Amino acid sequence: MRLDKFLKETGFGSRTEVKKLIKDKRVKINSQIITQYDININPLEDQVFVDSSLVHYQEFYYFLLNKPKGYLSATEDSSSQTILDLFQDYDYLDLFPVGRLDKDTTGAIIITNDGDLAHKLISPKYHVDKVYIATLDKEVDESIKEEFENGIILDNEKTLPSKFEKIDENIVRVTLHQGKYHQVKRMFAYFGYTVIELHREKFAFLDVSGLNQGQFRELTIEEIDQLKEITKK
Repeated sequence: MRLDKFLKETGFGSRTEVKKLIKDKRVKINSQIITQYDININPLEDQVFVDSSLVHYQEFYYFLLNKPKGYLSATEDSSSQTILDLFQDYDYLDLFPVGRLDKDTTGAIIITNDGDLAHKLISPKYHVDKVYIATLDKEVDESIKEEFENGIILDNEKTLPSKFEKIDENIVRVTLHQGKYHQVKRMFAYFGYTVIELHREKFAFLDVSGLNQGQFRELTIEEIDQLKEITKK
């Protein structure tokens, strides 16, 4: 990895700013002052110091966000706020959301820069649970439970079996293992219901209890390992 890229990814500013750090002889590699910004380093073996302080390098970052309404699950948009606007202190990390939640949907979504794990977490192949609480426009007839659990035809193919739990007359907990476009809303629309509120309660084993909408936290090492273990099965 180039030294200027390393310093940019560890939060020392733009390429221009880190080049100035190096030019001003404030950067050392393994105790040697460096004045070339384009030299290559091994971030896992070389020790990089800025103003005599050792720079900690972390390749991948993982956050759990309680997504608020009104934000797109995207990296950028010309007309709407995206969930990455909530992560402005981490602009240098090239973060992105794992999957999508609709603009008006709230709840658990993982934000990371680990593309390999993200791909596995949203792949139907690994059957990772996504648990939603859907509030409907009218009382739900429990007779549709069996069809949810057997699969419904969307986009000319049958959805994977989902769990269905009625928790109030018009509130249902639905667990999916895939993420088709507007899937929960379209599944209920298939039976004549309109989803008026949708909240993702859990992504895998991660829930947003303790996080207000718009708040996020970094995942623990144990949680990251558990997510990776899930995608090995």
